[in-house]
Amino acid sequence: MQSQHLFKIAFAAAGAALLLSACDPQAEDLSAGQRLDQSVSTVKQGAQEAGKEAGKVVQAATERATSTVEDAAITASINAELAKDAELSALKINVDTREGRVVLQGSAPNAAARERATRLATAIKGVQSVDNRLELRA
Repeated sequence: MQSQHLFKIAFAAAGAALLLSACDPQAEDLSAGQRLDQSVSTVKQGAQEAGKEAGKVVQAATERATSTVEDAAITASINAELAKDAELSALKINVDTREGRVVLQGSAPNAAARERATRLATAIKGVQSVDNRLELRA
């Protein structure tokens, strides 16, 4: 959608450049062919700039998608490790990951299990930090 928007802007800029070049007082001494060449050059420059902007938009979208996929893989890996732990597997522990930062929410049966959940999450590749918000069950 954004690329369509950028192409519309580039097309509008090209049309404006063409119209402005026709009104250019310095262009009176130029032949029609020279004016056309000048307009084409202006349009090309506008298209190149729009292309650069479109590239930046695509790159940013790719980076966001990659980050989301990596976060999902981290979350799945942590959930798998927690499921292997006898004390933690039966518990409802919510794992949220954003840009490699993990938040653990829920409950743990004791302090040792709570700390083990932190260690398990920290050991996963791509984890930048772990915010353990697990509460001890009474």
